[in-house]
Amino acid sequence: MNLYQIDEEIMKCVDTETGEIIDCDRLDALQMERDVKVENIALWIKNLRSDAEALKAEEQALAGRRKAAENKAESLKKCLTRYLAGQKFSTAKVAVSFRATSSVNITDLSVLPGQYLRYKDPEPDKTAIKNAIKAGETVAGAEIVSGQSISIK
Repeated sequence: MNLYQIDEEIMKCVDTETGEIIDCDRLDALQMERDVKVENIALWIKNLRSDAEALKAEEQALAGRRKAAENKAESLKKCLTRYLAGQKFSTAKVAVSFRATSSVNITDLSVLPGQYLRYKDPEPDKTAIKNAIKAGETVAGAEIVSGQSISIK
């Protein structure tokens, strides 16, 4: 088998949409040298990580462009609101109208009665918990679980 066929055979064992291995037994049974199989899978992982990083960078770039467009639109809305001074405007291509709104402005959070405050759900500080357990403390509802992590470079 040449490298392309190996890649193709390995690819047949994985769902290309989700990336999940759909046939572990078939992957294990592929007739190829162990080192070649391991190398190809590890290289594929490196490629997927690279793709994920590129996609993440693109997401961030798009999020920045989206935020800039939203800010421009909001700024232009304020300008248009000031220019029209509450009067309606309409053409065949666009209609601008105004409606009354109301919102609450908090002037002093510290004096608000408790019934009008919301609190977020508590979140465990896993670093502090891990340090406490390693220092010999017993932390109810928590434990350290050992495992393995693979490193591919």
